[in-house]
Amino acid sequence: MPTLPLLALLALLLLPAPARAVACDVPPEVMSAVRPLPATSRALHQGGLRILVLGSGSITGPGSSGPDASWPARLQSLLTARFPGPSVDVAVRGGRGVSVHDHLALLRDGLAAETPALVLWQAGTVEAVRGLDPDDMGETMRQGLERIRRRGADIIILDQQYSRFLRANTNIEPYRDKLRLVAAAAGAPLFRRYDLMQHWVDSGALDLERTARADRGAATDRLNDCLAKALVELIALGVAEAR
Repeated sequence: MPTLPLLALLALLLLPAPARAVACDVPPEVMSAVRPLPATSRALHQGGLRILVLGSGSITGPGSSGPDASWPARLQSLLTARFPGPSVDVAVRGGRGVSVHDHLALLRDGLAAETPALVLWQAGTVEAVRGLDPDDMGETMRQGLERIRRRGADIIILDQQYSRFLRANTNIEPYRDKLRLVAAAAGAPLFRRYDLMQHWVDSGALDLERTARADRGAATDRLNDCLAKALVELIALGVAEAR
């Protein structure tokens, strides 16, 4: 007959394994700042949505399997699937080390060349790493956002990526606060990428900094896909609000 300790061990082994956190789950509070996206809605209705992405290193997909795995590229594919019929084109301006001051010139050219209905502006990482003035960042963005508004395009602002290294080596909070204020003043939704990525790290779903080097490319692809899926949901909610 099995002993009591052995029976207890067998019972533990037969228990169902705990559910693994899902990488792309999005807490409701992260999507709480939905705003109508009327220009995006009109563009989809008219058959063609053009999106301009401004940003620094992450928009080009560093560490991923290639350009098609960057989050802007995944965004284009996922939006095409979500809204079948209209064409969806995502153009990218920016790259590693590009600040909001650089974005201002890129924005002028991008608005003329791409005539976007929606501009996604990712900002705040380069400024935090360089210790630049957050008020100056905010004023520069205000000028750019006004330029976008005059062109009749919708705006979504993206804050920084979360990382332990960034949090430990920069005073990130003033830049996060400034982006919240800039978005609120512009009446634009803020895509809370920092909070979303921290949620995935804390839940054990997706943690690039603790992923083995050999697996980091696949994990980066997964992160980009998850971010793009969350952005698609935010855009879809904004389109629904505009109808």
